[in-house]
Amino acid sequence: MSEPSGGKRISLDTRFPVWERFFMVSPLVVIATKEPGQGYDLAPKHMVSPMAWENYFGFVCTPIHATYRNIQREKAFTVSFPMPEQVVLTSLSASPRCEDGCKPSLAALPTSPAETIDGVFLTNSYVSLECRLERIIDGFARNSLIVGQIVAAQVAEPALRTSDQDDQDVLARAPLLAYVHPGRYATIDSTLSFPFPSGFKRGNEL
Repeated sequence: MSEPSGGKRISLDTRFPVWERFFMVSPLVVIATKEPGQGYDLAPKHMVSPMAWENYFGFVCTPIHATYRNIQREKAFTVSFPMPEQVVLTSLSASPRCEDGCKPSLAALPTSPAETIDGVFLTNSYVSLECRLERIIDGFARNSLIVGQIVAAQVAEPALRTSDQDDQDVLARAPLLAYVHPGRYATIDSTLSFPFPSGFKRGNEL
């Protein structure tokens, strides 16, 4: 039997997490939450996804993080999709807290206020979502799934898809920032149309 085109298959030890053993492309976003005082916390996340064809958004977090505790208390959060040139700002939002619990790096991040909830966005992100907490599902080992319902959304005009322009032109004009786990990132400014089979429709989605 010939080897598959991807090469010899290597079995991974599932007693340990497999995610560090190969690369995987994910969105990269910044989640912002209201702190107990007057400030806001911002933190990058890449385990994120729409949770339905309707307006639900979810991401993986852990109860030991301020993001989790803030959302549990405030019942709301925002999502910013940074542009590729904002990768350093996005990285700064991952800076650790000081002993007193403050996060000085956040002072360097430009933010803009949300419209319908008490929150902020990373300024100039190409997509901004305002979410009210739908549910928190604990128990994925030490992690939890946080799901919010999108109650307001904005998209930068260059990134807006419309019927009178080609999708590739949109991506060339407004490239996407992707996280390539573990520890890398990429700019996506060129794509190809997916070869859906004839008769494909929602209900037999990818």
